[in-house]
Amino acid sequence: MNSLLLLVLISICWADHHSDNYTVDHDRVIHIQAENGPRLLVEAEQAKVFSHRGGNITLPCKFYRDPTALGSGTHKIRIKWTKLTSDYLKEVDVFVSMGYHKKTYGGYQGRVFLKGGSDNDASLVITDLTLEDYGRYKCEVIEGLEDDTAVVALDLQGVVFPYFPRLGRYNLNFHEAQQACLDQDAVIASFDQLYDAWRGGLDWCNAGWLSDGSVQYPITKPREPCGGQNTVPGVRNYGFWDKDKSRYDVFCFTSNFNGRFYYLIHPTKLTYDEAVQACLNDGAQIAKVGQIFAAWKLLGYDRCDAGWMADGSVRYPISRPRRRCSPIEAAVRFVGFPDKKHKLYGVYCFRAYN
Repeated sequence: MNSLLLLVLISICWADHHSDNYTVDHDRVIHIQAENGPRLLVEAEQAKVFSHRGGNITLPCKFYRDPTALGSGTHKIRIKWTKLTSDYLKEVDVFVSMGYHKKTYGGYQGRVFLKGGSDNDASLVITDLTLEDYGRYKCEVIEGLEDDTAVVALDLQGVVFPYFPRLGRYNLNFHEAQQACLDQDAVIASFDQLYDAWRGGLDWCNAGWLSDGSVQYPITKPREPCGGQNTVPGVRNYGFWDKDKSRYDVFCFTSNFNGRFYYLIHPTKLTYDEAVQACLNDGAQIAKVGQIFAAWKLLGYDRCDAGWMADGSVRYPISRPRRRCSPIEAAVRFVGFPDKKHKLYGVYCFRAYN
């Protein structure tokens, strides 16, 4: 009995003595090693920032160093900003700074600089935002062997619109889809942009390319020709297809423009060639499809007159639904791609501001 009591006391004392270093779990003894905390910490005060084309934005990023760490403050701080791509394996260089040495890359040249609000401020300012600037950016700070990163998403105010050319529906491979959007003062939309548009009420039954190479379409009112009447609303996903051989429509994205969009008052209806010349005579150019969507969505432009567009289509924007002018919903109405020699329509023009 005395021997048993002694054995219990020894076990209790051993466990007490080692309680700071061991955890006992179902007869397993796990050693917990104390870890040193990070000597360099990088943080973004906001995970997402919002702006519009032509605006300026600050991507927030700050870093914090452990002043007690060995060697802290003896190395130059290197700050690197990159843009993440949809495949997550490639990054596009944007800006690098190390001491007095600074370098800007690609289309960001002349448009980006460090905010420099404090000694630990690595925030990046981007001016004169373009449609291509939309996306996710990585802020990386390096000091000697220590480094850390933070990611900030840049979102743009704008509008997503479905597009197909005169050739008809399902005629664009991925590369042609990209160019088609650019031709209409837009870029190919991302999934997030299409998803936000779907949440805002976009319903379109034709599948289109997105910037990540997937093919999808948004449905708010399920029906038989569009995935089935008994399915739930959502963004339908066709998956990823051959970018060279597969052919679909495309979803484009555009934002605010720096100019004036307007319907040209003209005494007669016009052929397509006459419409192009009429805008030129007025000191403008025939408007692009992205511009009519931006004017409709972002400026509330409303006109119940069908007019030629630069791609040879005829459309008109309705912000206030009414009889004979899109009575059911606000929309950019599509008349079609009529014969360019038909003298039946007016024209929408766009005059850029210098």
